[in-house]
Amino acid sequence: MKFSSKIEKCSLSPMRKFAALAERAEERGLHIYRLNIGQPDLPTPEAFFESLRSFHQPVLSYSPSPGLPEYLDAVCRYYHGLGVELTRADILATTGGSEALQMAISAILDDGDEIAIPEPFYPNYATMTNLTGASVRPITTCPEEGYRYAFRDRVEAAINERTRAIMITNPGNPTGCVISREELKLMLDIAKEHGLFIIVDEVYREFVYNGEGLMSALQFPGYEENLIVVDSVSKRFSACGARVGVLISRNKELMSHCLKWSQMRLSSPTVDQMASAALYSFDESYFDDMRREYMARRDTLVRGLRKIPGVVCDVPQGAFYVMAALPVDDAEDFQRWLLTDFDDRGDTLMYAAGGPFYATPGKGRNEVRMAYVLEREKLERAMEVLARAIERYNAR
Repeated sequence: MKFSSKIEKCSLSPMRKFAALAERAEERGLHIYRLNIGQPDLPTPEAFFESLRSFHQPVLSYSPSPGLPEYLDAVCRYYHGLGVELTRADILATTGGSEALQMAISAILDDGDEIAIPEPFYPNYATMTNLTGASVRPITTCPEEGYRYAFRDRVEAAINERTRAIMITNPGNPTGCVISREELKLMLDIAKEHGLFIIVDEVYREFVYNGEGLMSALQFPGYEENLIVVDSVSKRFSACGARVGVLISRNKELMSHCLKWSQMRLSSPTVDQMASAALYSFDESYFDDMRREYMARRDTLVRGLRKIPGVVCDVPQGAFYVMAALPVDDAEDFQRWLLTDFDDRGDTLMYAAGGPFYATPGKGRNEVRMAYVLEREKLERAMEVLARAIERYNAR
């Protein structure tokens, strides 16, 4: 049987690739500290569940393809608080931020095209790009510079006649890099000067620890034709299972094309949109408490990593991930071994191997992404387990 050449270029997600091995390890009685997936463990605001309980329509019908008016209006109010004025026409409700990304990429890229993305990047960006027949052109970064990428010469070196767009994540996944307002404006300027779209994935906007105020690319006027913003309730409200996000752009032609995708998949979940609208009636203290907790978890994880000989990592300024180089030859092989041949008093751990976060062949082989989404005591124990595992792995 023949399969699509585009799907054959895709790889399994490094966050979920070893799920079957993990299941078998747990069946053997192992406890796994799961640092591989960015699934927050903080409580989802009660407003979400109250909305679910009060949903009493006689028929659970399709929502409008662009989104429920109540949800679109809630998103507009949220952005108004950031000083950004949007209308419903600027927004499409999506099934999570992932669909918003796929929708935007599919509307922009064609066979042989390229999209410039700073590496390391969220691996699903490459999967979505491959499915269009296009490819990722990496903008190189390094940990010694805090994975910063907003340098004109470096960005423009990744642009050629096949480039159709630039895509960035701010704050960054997997690096936790937060670019400044000046750096963000530079990225917007480069896109506009070269006639490119720029997709800004802002799902981690509230997770900023460097004292910067909340920032969106939509706050900058003059880039209406170039700019696409992706957002979601998943991380912000600890509601990953809701699968509700948004695609935002003032480029009317782009939005008319993306509406074709919206109508093709009929609609985003009706009930989840209703409940997600309720989330946007948040109290600001929710985010203040959330940031304090994640900062403490970040510091716990980084402190534990730096106690391990040979580990190299920086202190992330946003999101809830740490990118680290481990003193092992192959992080993916090490992960497999952690689930099949190792335990420390019945404990082991998972992370996301770093290679798939890069487009440059060979890069990231000994790097890992860890999500600090567990309680501090669990993170401390996970780092004890990691230290002993590295010692035993390298002594084999």
